[in-house]
This record gives sequence, C-alpha cells and structure tokens, in this order.
Amino acid sequence: MTPLLTSITVLCVLGISLGQLLFKKAAQSIINAANWQQWVFNGWLIAALALYGVTTLVWIWVLRHAPLHIAYPFMGLAFLIVPVLGWMMLGEAITWQTLAGGALILAGVTLASIGGHS
Repeated sequence: MTPLLTSITVLCVLGISLGQLLFKKAAQSIINAANWQQWVFNGWLIAALALYGVTTLVWIWVLRHAPLHIAYPFMGLAFLIVPVLGWMMLGEAITWQTLAGGALILAGVTLASIGGHS
C-alpha cells in the first residue's frame, strides 16, 4: 500500500476506536434505558454514529484501492488502541495482558502489511 493509503487506513482505525469511546460515553450518560429520549437526544451517541458513518464511507474508499488481505488486518489495531484510549481518556484499568496482546496484534498487522501483494 502507498503511504497515503496506509495513512488513511490508520485514520479509519483511529476513527473506529474513537467511536468506541464515544459509544461508551453515550452508554454512561443514559440513566434510564427505557426512556427513548435519552437515546435519541444523546449527543455522545449522535457523535459516535456520525463518526462511524463517515469512517465507514472512508473505509469503503480504502477497500476500493487496497487488497482486503492487506487492509483488513489494520482493523486489529483497534484491539490495542481502544483499551489505551480508555485508559488515557476514561481512566479505565489496562493490564499487561492487554498490552502484550496488542503488541502481538501489532506484529501481525506489520507482518500482513509487508507480506505478498497478490
């Protein structure tokens, strides 16, 4: 993949990861799940859905230009990015197992992205 395509792919993963944090904030802000207004007028949820929508459209563009077997492993980075962002922005605990697993995923993404381009 070209550096531009790789950058856009990583931005998609970051957008999806940030969307997960927004979904978490939305869930935390809903006091009464039976109250539909708390869902419909939830700013966190609206932002998360908008970010997911835009990111999905960009992801479709990425898939037009990159082989799936190279682009898709990048989505695995979200398994590392989301917990780290949760730790940084929400104060959630992060374990060495999460970081070790994330390092393995990072190694796998690296291996897949430098692999054959058939």
